Amino acid sequence: MRASIEVADIFRAAGPAYRAAHTGHLSLAQLKVMSAIEHCRTAALGGHVEACEDCGQWRIAYNSCRNRHCPKCQGATARTWLAEREADLLPVGYFHVVFTLPAEVADIAFHNKAAVYDLLFRAASETMLTIAADPKHLGARIGITAVLHTWGSAMAHHPHVHMIVPGGGIAPDGSRWMSSRPAFLLPVRVLGKLFRRLFLSRLVALHDAGRLAFFGAIAHLAERRAFLRHLSLVRKKRWVVYAKAPFAGPEAVLAYLSRYTHRVAISNRRLIRFDEDGVTFHYKDYRRNGADRQQVMTLAIDEFIRRFLLHVLPRGFHRIRHYGLLAGGSRKDCLALARQLLAAAPPATNDPSAEPDNFRPPCPCCGGRMIVIEVFERWRQPRGPPNAPGPDRGSCP
Repeated sequence: MRASIEVADIFRAAGPAYRAAHTGHLSLAQLKVMSAIEHCRTAALGGHVEACEDCGQWRIAYNSCRNRHCPKCQGATARTWLAEREADLLPVGYFHVVFTLPAEVADIAFHNKAAVYDLLFRAASETMLTIAADPKHLGARIGITAVLHTWGSAMAHHPHVHMIVPGGGIAPDGSRWMSSRPAFLLPVRVLGKLFRRLFLSRLVALHDAGRLAFFGAIAHLAERRAFLRHLSLVRKKRWVVYAKAPFAGPEAVLAYLSRYTHRVAISNRRLIRFDEDGVTFHYKDYRRNGADRQQVMTLAIDEFIRRFLLHVLPRGFHRIRHYGLLAGGSRKDCLALARQLLAAAPPATNDPSAEPDNFRPPCPCCGGRMIVIEVFERWRQPRGPPNAPGPDRGSCP
């Protein structure tokens, strides 16, 4: 069922005025995201007409924009991605680990998204792999699935990486599976210290190579001494690495991934109201506990759009990455070895014919099979079905 308010509604109503007021200050990527969301599932993108083989009920299905920032287009993409990941799951506990950048570094990341977000991935993954390989801790090669989020619940800029990590890894000589303790993977203080050192040393290297840009309130950081003074403050701070208790089985891992991997800055279901006063939505205040954590916020329309566009990623940037046992072409061999060491059965192979690519929801009236009876191009409206009934055409007898 369609949400009562959608981000698309806000963009269609206020987008033209916002673009006019911010001419020259929006990137091409941001403009493309706005256009995609505004046109998603409208006649602008074309579509088709479906009819039920049993009762004749018909409906119009407009094409999706398939933009990765669109709140309406992530469900199908997530389902496909999850079906592929299901075969990667091992019969062990899985941990959820989060690496977060302090605010002083997040300000630099805001103006240098591609470089600093990539550095965040590399520093966090190397931290995990290094500490896990240390015989004082786990002494094994682990696997990591990492997902970048750049927002907090109120859509402010808050870059952090979520990781899903199996509770153990393969011994260096490949002879056995090294299990972690049931409720403990790696020491978070040790992770935080190494993450801070790796990230800051490489951030300085980026600055020295001239690969960072600085604007507005942080423009003075272009000068090296000012930049080093700025970082000296965060070198003394504790960098927070958060590790949750392990998930309760593979199904819980998949449920978590379905919520996090293809999430956007705000989902349509969190929207409450959109009027001349602004946009009202639900958010979580993590400084509170219990029922008080759920709060409601109203932002001016321009501020809501600005915050949403903060999280448009650079073109071609991969926000889901895999490391260690799950990296690249070696993933299948590593997982096969892990299953062998764990004496686990091989994963079930999915039957591609079980759910064809052109799968469509059944008829909402009788549950019958829907078939395509007409395809129409962009900016065209469909014709009525041939020999359609009168005013209540398509209704069940």
